[in-house]
Amino acid sequence: MFRVIEKSKLTGDITRIVVAAPDIALKAGAGQFVMVVTGRDSERIPLTIADTDTSRGTLTLIFQEIGFSTKELGALSEGDTISHILGPLGNPTHIEKYGTVICVGGGVGIAEIFPVTKAMKRAENRVIGIIGARSKELVILEEKLKQTCDELFITTDDGSYGKKGYVTDVLSGLLKVSEQSTHTIYPNLVYAVGPVPMMRKIAQLTKEYNIKTIVSLNPIMVDATGMCGSCRVTVAGVTRFGCVDGPEFDAHLVDFDELQKRLASFKEKEECLNKKCPAK
Repeated sequence: MFRVIEKSKLTGDITRIVVAAPDIALKAGAGQFVMVVTGRDSERIPLTIADTDTSRGTLTLIFQEIGFSTKELGALSEGDTISHILGPLGNPTHIEKYGTVICVGGGVGIAEIFPVTKAMKRAENRVIGIIGARSKELVILEEKLKQTCDELFITTDDGSYGKKGYVTDVLSGLLKVSEQSTHTIYPNLVYAVGPVPMMRKIAQLTKEYNIKTIVSLNPIMVDATGMCGSCRVTVAGVTRFGCVDGPEFDAHLVDFDELQKRLASFKEKEECLNKKCPAK
């Protein structure tokens, strides 16, 4: 059992919980995730570790209450317990002194780039953050990211905060400025987490400039051990598994079309669960 120490709402449907899990907190690295089972008979759900505190023995999870299982997790209160948390899983982000690193987060993906920006800054990189949301009230972790980024750009779809438009607009602008200036150096790495269309567009942009780009994927997962095959993705024409080979891959080699299709595999069943459809 893992006790919920803190709980707060970051936006309407994005929830932050801090859980007592000292063994996981001690071993977790940036970019890794855990498999969470809220109740004894609940579904397994993969969640990226948004932060850890080894002195308290806690890990922070930030998630959007969008499906049946995330809503079940979001219904817990401080003091409640989670039945099972398995982790840390996946390969941690490769951290080194690259030079200039641009980290891009869209929607709840903003939470997933935070530990990466923190680790990259600790490795003495110049870190530029670009985050985007549909509107001002959906922008999360702005103050935390200001502490780990040398520069932070914010976009909103409706223009209610920051720059109106998308994170890809800002990234494109930065790359064009670098191209036209004799003093500005291209980023040595772009790291992105967010909706598939966003990551695909970023991959297309950076490929034009031959900039190394890493994306953290969130494919469907069941066991998170590489046995079930649910999280398979095609990278450079080869089948890879998000849970054990990832979750991070070279963005220029990912088959985003296949990834998008596979993410919709259980859409009908998920909608039925949310609407409490009668069993057939």
